[in-house]
Amino acid sequence: MIRRVAVSFVLAAGLARGGTAALRAAAPGGRERWERRNHAGRAVGLYAGPATALAAAVAAGRVRPAAAFAVAAAGACGAYDDIAGAGDPRRGFRAHLTALRHGEITSGAVKLFGISAAGLCAGALLKERSLDKVLAGIVIAGAAHAVNLVDVRPGRATAAVLALGAPGLLRRGPGAELAAAATGAAAAVLPDDLGERVMIGDAGAHALGAAVGAAAVVCNGRPGLVAHAAAVVAAAVFGDKVSGLARF
Repeated sequence: MIRRVAVSFVLAAGLARGGTAALRAAAPGGRERWERRNHAGRAVGLYAGPATALAAAVAAGRVRPAAAFAVAAAGACGAYDDIAGAGDPRRGFRAHLTALRHGEITSGAVKLFGISAAGLCAGALLKERSLDKVLAGIVIAGAAHAVNLVDVRPGRATAAVLALGAPGLLRRGPGAELAAAATGAAAAVLPDDLGERVMIGDAGAHALGAAVGAAAVVCNGRPGLVAHAAAVVAAAVFGDKVSGLARF
């Protein structure tokens, strides 16, 4: 079992590092497309976002294809927002839902509904009972959004994934392997993230969060699902209300 967990960790870490390096070297579409300004106004590349999303999805796919689907979908929705939502000052669920009520479909709304739908689909495949399926979907989608909520400074989201995923490494079975997929990808890019050389963006934050959520789903029965669902919903509500944290 330890060997399988180690393989997942190393695979995710290797793919994340290699993917980041490859994207940085190639910069498809031009470097301007990949460059963003961080909180301090420094130019930082988004190369680690798609790289970590792909790494976590591939490593998760070895364990549970449904988890890989949720991770990949969350990463894709996040990547869409990284591109289409660049420069949009609106933050938080309410801002995007308000725009939707007025007939405007924002990239944030696409992300909200896309990740939620993917989480529910994955939850339906990972659990057997109806209530557990719904709870699992909430945990996966909620974890994806929760990790993105803390992505307001260099290294915070990747560090949060390591902190949230580490307990799962101590469990047995597929849940530990999924936790290794998330933590391996996060650990690989954390030094460059902290050093403000790359950022994981919405693509990476949502994908890694979904991987952590999937690990929690596989590790837990109904009591644990209820606790995790309550935690991610509370995080979403809190983050939506606190100025500067609501980076949904």
